[in-house]
Amino acid sequence: MNAIIKKELKSYFLSPIGYVVMGIFLLCFSVFFYLTTFSSGSVDLGGVYYYTALYGLIIIAPILTMRMFAEERKTGTEQLLLTSPVGIFKIVIGKFLAALLVVIVTLVMSLIFFAITSYFGKPNITSVLASMFGFILISMAAISIGMFASSITENQIIAGVLTVGFLVISLFASSISPILSDLTLIEYYLQFAQGVISLENTISLLLFTFVFISLTMIVMQRRKLVK
Repeated sequence: MNAIIKKELKSYFLSPIGYVVMGIFLLCFSVFFYLTTFSSGSVDLGGVYYYTALYGLIIIAPILTMRMFAEERKTGTEQLLLTSPVGIFKIVIGKFLAALLVVIVTLVMSLIFFAITSYFGKPNITSVLASMFGFILISMAAISIGMFASSITENQIIAGVLTVGFLVISLFASSISPILSDLTLIEYYLQFAQGVISLENTISLLLFTFVFISLTMIVMQRRKLVK
Protein backbone atom coordinates (compact mmCIF):
# COMPACT_ATOMS: atom_id res chain seq x y z
CA MET A 1 0.00 0.00 0.00
CA ASN A 2 2.90 2.36 0.75
CA ALA A 3 4.09 2.01 -2.83
CA ILE A 4 0.66 3.05 -4.12
CA ILE A 5 0.55 6.06 -1.79
CA LYS A 6 4.03 7.17 -2.87
CA LYS A 7 3.16 6.70 -6.54
CA GLU A 8 -0.01 8.78 -6.19
CA LEU A 9 1.70 11.52 -4.19
CA LYS A 10 4.37 11.76 -6.89
CA SER A 11 1.66 12.06 -9.54
CA TYR A 12 0.15 14.95 -7.58
CA PHE A 13 3.33 16.87 -6.88
CA LEU A 14 5.33 16.11 -10.01
CA SER A 15 2.44 17.61 -11.96
CA PRO A 16 0.48 20.83 -11.40
CA ILE A 17 -2.48 18.98 -9.86
CA GLY A 18 -1.33 18.97 -6.24
CA TYR A 19 -0.33 22.63 -6.36
CA VAL A 20 -3.56 23.65 -8.12
CA VAL A 21 -5.62 21.85 -5.46
CA MET A 22 -3.66 23.45 -2.63
CA GLY A 23 -3.90 26.86 -4.31
CA ILE A 24 -7.67 26.62 -4.76
CA PHE A 25 -8.07 25.43 -1.18
CA LEU A 26 -6.04 28.32 0.21
CA LEU A 27 -7.86 30.78 -2.04
CA CYS A 28 -11.20 29.54 -0.71
CA PHE A 29 -9.94 29.75 2.87
CA SER A 30 -8.69 33.29 2.25
CA VAL A 31 -11.90 34.53 0.64
CA PHE A 32 -14.15 33.06 3.32
CA PHE A 33 -11.78 34.20 6.07
CA TYR A 34 -12.20 37.74 4.82
CA LEU A 35 -15.98 37.45 4.35
CA THR A 36 -16.86 35.61 7.57
CA THR A 37 -14.16 36.55 10.05
CA PHE A 38 -11.93 39.50 9.19
CA SER A 39 -14.59 41.88 7.82
CA SER A 40 -16.85 41.34 10.84
CA GLY A 41 -14.06 41.50 13.43
CA SER A 42 -14.91 37.99 14.61
CA VAL A 43 -12.51 35.38 15.98
CA ASP A 44 -14.75 32.46 14.98
CA LEU A 45 -13.21 30.43 12.13
CA GLY A 46 -16.08 27.95 11.83
CA GLY A 47 -17.55 29.79 8.85
CA VAL A 48 -14.23 29.62 7.00
CA TYR A 49 -14.21 25.83 7.07
CA TYR A 50 -17.96 25.49 6.57
CA TYR A 51 -18.11 27.55 3.36
CA THR A 52 -14.89 26.04 2.02
CA ALA A 53 -16.45 22.59 2.53
CA LEU A 54 -19.70 23.74 0.93
CA TYR A 55 -18.24 25.37 -2.17
CA GLY A 56 -14.55 24.44 -2.33
CA LEU A 57 -14.92 20.66 -2.30
CA ILE A 58 -17.12 20.78 -5.41
CA ILE A 59 -14.05 22.04 -7.31
CA ILE A 60 -11.26 20.34 -5.39
CA ALA A 61 -12.55 16.75 -5.10
CA PRO A 62 -13.00 16.27 -8.89
CA ILE A 63 -9.50 17.63 -9.61
CA LEU A 64 -7.98 15.28 -7.02
CA THR A 65 -9.85 12.15 -8.09
CA MET A 66 -10.78 12.27 -11.77
CA ARG A 67 -7.43 10.77 -12.87
CA MET A 68 -7.27 8.03 -10.23
CA PHE A 69 -8.62 5.14 -12.26
CA ALA A 70 -9.80 6.80 -15.48
CA GLU A 71 -6.25 7.67 -16.55
CA GLU A 72 -4.97 4.17 -15.67
CA ARG A 73 -7.64 2.70 -17.92
CA LYS A 74 -7.06 5.15 -20.76
CA THR A 75 -3.27 4.72 -20.81
CA GLY A 76 -3.46 0.94 -20.45
CA THR A 77 -1.63 0.81 -17.12
CA GLU A 78 -4.77 -0.46 -15.39
CA GLN A 79 -4.03 -4.01 -16.53
CA LEU A 80 -0.57 -3.86 -14.93
CA LEU A 81 -2.12 -2.46 -11.77
CA LEU A 82 -4.83 -5.12 -11.53
CA THR A 83 -2.42 -7.98 -12.19
CA SER A 84 0.20 -6.74 -9.72
CA PRO A 85 0.72 -8.54 -6.38
CA VAL A 86 -0.98 -5.61 -4.63
CA GLY A 87 -4.62 -6.44 -3.91
CA ILE A 88 -7.62 -4.35 -4.93
CA PHE A 89 -8.14 -3.27 -1.33
CA LYS A 90 -4.62 -1.85 -1.03
CA ILE A 91 -4.82 -0.16 -4.44
CA VAL A 92 -8.08 1.62 -3.66
CA ILE A 93 -7.15 2.56 -0.09
CA GLY A 94 -3.68 3.68 -1.19
CA LYS A 95 -5.11 6.04 -3.80
CA PHE A 96 -7.72 7.27 -1.31
CA LEU A 97 -5.13 8.00 1.41
CA ALA A 98 -2.83 9.84 -1.01
CA ALA A 99 -5.64 12.20 -2.01
CA LEU A 100 -6.61 12.65 1.63
CA LEU A 101 -3.00 13.52 2.54
CA VAL A 102 -3.07 16.39 0.05
CA VAL A 103 -6.18 17.74 1.79
CA ILE A 104 -4.66 17.29 5.26
CA VAL A 105 -1.43 19.09 4.29
CA THR A 106 -3.47 22.03 3.00
CA LEU A 107 -5.64 21.94 6.10
CA VAL A 108 -2.56 22.23 8.30
CA MET A 109 -1.48 25.22 6.22
CA SER A 110 -4.86 26.82 6.95
CA LEU A 111 -3.75 27.23 10.56
CA ILE A 112 -2.14 30.46 9.36
CA PHE A 113 -5.62 31.96 9.66
CA PHE A 114 -5.76 30.85 13.29
CA ALA A 115 -2.42 32.57 13.83
CA ILE A 116 -3.68 35.78 12.20
CA THR A 117 -6.84 35.72 14.30
CA SER A 118 -4.82 35.06 17.44
CA TYR A 119 -2.90 38.25 16.83
CA PHE A 120 -6.13 40.28 17.07
CA GLY A 121 -8.10 38.19 19.56
CA LYS A 122 -8.47 34.85 21.28
CA PRO A 123 -10.01 32.24 18.96
CA ASN A 124 -11.10 28.94 20.49
CA ILE A 125 -8.55 26.33 19.44
CA THR A 126 -10.93 23.51 20.42
CA SER A 127 -13.58 24.83 18.01
CA VAL A 128 -10.99 25.16 15.26
CA LEU A 129 -9.79 21.59 15.75
CA ALA A 130 -13.40 20.33 15.74
CA SER A 131 -13.97 22.20 12.45
CA MET A 132 -10.79 20.70 10.99
CA PHE A 133 -11.69 17.20 12.14
CA GLY A 134 -15.11 17.47 10.52
CA PHE A 135 -13.50 18.92 7.39
CA ILE A 136 -11.33 15.83 7.10
CA LEU A 137 -14.41 13.61 7.43
CA ILE A 138 -16.43 15.45 4.77
CA SER A 139 -13.35 15.51 2.51
CA MET A 140 -13.08 11.74 2.89
CA ALA A 141 -16.69 11.40 1.74
CA ALA A 142 -16.10 13.72 -1.23
CA ILE A 143 -12.92 11.87 -2.26
CA SER A 144 -14.69 8.50 -2.06
CA ILE A 145 -17.41 9.82 -4.38
CA GLY A 146 -14.77 11.02 -6.84
CA MET A 147 -12.94 7.69 -6.71
CA PHE A 148 -16.11 5.83 -7.56
CA ALA A 149 -16.84 8.17 -10.47
CA SER A 150 -13.29 7.68 -11.79
CA SER A 151 -13.59 3.90 -11.52
CA ILE A 152 -16.60 3.69 -13.85
CA THR A 153 -15.19 5.60 -16.83
CA GLU A 154 -11.94 6.01 -18.74
CA ASN A 155 -12.61 9.67 -19.51
CA GLN A 156 -11.24 12.07 -16.89
CA ILE A 157 -13.64 14.86 -17.90
CA ILE A 158 -16.65 12.58 -17.52
CA ALA A 159 -15.30 11.40 -14.15
CA GLY A 160 -14.94 15.03 -13.05
CA VAL A 161 -18.44 15.96 -14.21
CA LEU A 162 -19.94 12.92 -12.48
CA THR A 163 -18.12 13.85 -9.27
CA VAL A 164 -19.42 17.42 -9.43
CA GLY A 165 -22.93 16.10 -10.05
CA PHE A 166 -22.76 13.66 -7.13
CA LEU A 167 -21.36 16.35 -4.84
CA VAL A 168 -23.93 18.98 -5.81
CA ILE A 169 -26.69 16.49 -5.05
CA SER A 170 -25.09 15.25 -1.81
CA LEU A 171 -24.19 18.74 -0.55
CA PHE A 172 -27.46 20.42 -1.47
CA ALA A 173 -29.90 17.48 -1.36
CA SER A 174 -32.02 18.97 1.43
CA SER A 175 -32.52 22.13 -0.65
CA ILE A 176 -33.89 20.00 -3.48
CA SER A 177 -36.27 18.05 -1.24
CA PRO A 178 -36.59 17.56 2.55
CA ILE A 179 -36.90 13.83 1.84
CA LEU A 180 -33.25 13.84 0.77
CA SER A 181 -31.95 15.46 3.97
CA ASP A 182 -30.26 12.22 5.07
CA LEU A 183 -28.10 12.39 1.94
CA THR A 184 -26.96 15.97 2.54
CA LEU A 185 -23.29 15.83 3.51
CA ILE A 186 -23.06 19.45 4.59
CA GLU A 187 -25.79 18.89 7.18
CA TYR A 188 -23.52 16.34 8.88
CA TYR A 189 -20.72 18.91 8.91
CA LEU A 190 -22.69 21.80 10.42
CA GLN A 191 -22.12 20.85 14.05
CA PHE A 192 -18.38 20.41 13.49
CA ALA A 193 -18.23 23.94 12.05
CA GLN A 194 -19.93 25.13 15.24
CA GLY A 195 -17.15 23.54 17.30
CA VAL A 196 -19.06 20.42 18.35
CA ILE A 197 -17.81 16.91 17.57
CA SER A 198 -20.88 14.76 17.03
CA LEU A 199 -20.49 10.99 17.23
CA GLU A 200 -23.63 10.48 15.13
CA ASN A 201 -22.41 12.79 12.37
CA THR A 202 -18.92 11.26 12.51
CA ILE A 203 -20.39 7.78 11.98
CA SER A 204 -22.66 9.07 9.18
CA LEU A 205 -19.75 10.60 7.23
CA LEU A 206 -17.58 7.52 7.78
CA LEU A 207 -20.44 5.30 6.59
CA PHE A 208 -20.89 7.46 3.51
CA THR A 209 -17.17 7.10 2.77
CA PHE A 210 -17.25 3.34 3.40
CA VAL A 211 -20.16 2.85 0.96
CA PHE A 212 -18.42 4.61 -1.95
CA ILE A 213 -15.04 3.01 -1.27
CA SER A 214 -16.79 -0.38 -1.24
CA LEU A 215 -18.53 0.42 -4.53
CA THR A 216 -15.17 1.37 -6.05
CA MET A 217 -13.65 -1.92 -4.89
CA ILE A 218 -16.56 -3.86 -6.39
CA VAL A 219 -16.11 -2.09 -9.74
CA MET A 220 -12.37 -2.72 -9.77
CA GLN A 221 -12.77 -6.34 -8.69
CA ARG A 222 -15.19 -6.93 -11.56
CA ARG A 223 -12.73 -5.39 -13.97
CA LYS A 224 -9.96 -7.60 -12.62
CA LEU A 225 -12.09 -10.70 -13.20
CA VAL A 226 -12.82 -9.57 -16.76
CA LYS A 227 -9.09 -9.08 -17.35
